[in-house]
Amino acid sequence: MQYNEYKDLFEEIMNNPNPPAPYNDAMYFEYTKLNKSRMNRWDKQMELKDSLVHQLKQIDTTQHWIIITEPWCGDAAHIVPFLVRMASVNLKITYDLLLRDTPPFLIDQYLTNGTKSIPKLIVRNAEGTDLFSWGPRPAGAQQLMTDMKKAQADFESTKVALQNWYNANKGKEICAEIAELLK
Repeated sequence: MQYNEYKDLFEEIMNNPNPPAPYNDAMYFEYTKLNKSRMNRWDKQMELKDSLVHQLKQIDTTQHWIIITEPWCGDAAHIVPFLVRMASVNLKITYDLLLRDTPPFLIDQYLTNGTKSIPKLIVRNAEGTDLFSWGPRPAGAQQLMTDMKKAQADFESTKVALQNWYNANKGKEICAEIAELLK
């Protein structure tokens, strides 16, 4: 699906009086509402550095970016808008958003430490060969998660700390890591 279809999915979930699982769970439903707001904010506020835009425009062979995500995923709300914006810089780059929990279950081939962590970006060439994969979060956010686990922080504290990290970082680390992988 394309980004506009993904955003429409949020609306479908939120406007459904009997949303499907897992959105029939109030916690997942609230995450989805919050994540829609986060994505809308990034869509309005994000800025890609000129050097990254230049680098993306220099790609002269076809690439297909597959972004595995879910509306309930907090990390995805901060990352997917950046990945989609990067892909849109160059017509040689196409992308699709795939849901983790819906067939074809591509995530099963891209586990992170044995888990189905998302979002996950898979970049392929025109022949369908993987050039690289990235995710589920930038190194700084991952280090924060590791530190919070070591400190045995509760879920709410961890969630707030991660949200604050993404807000302060403003996508810089996501962009820098993708730029490095594109070299």
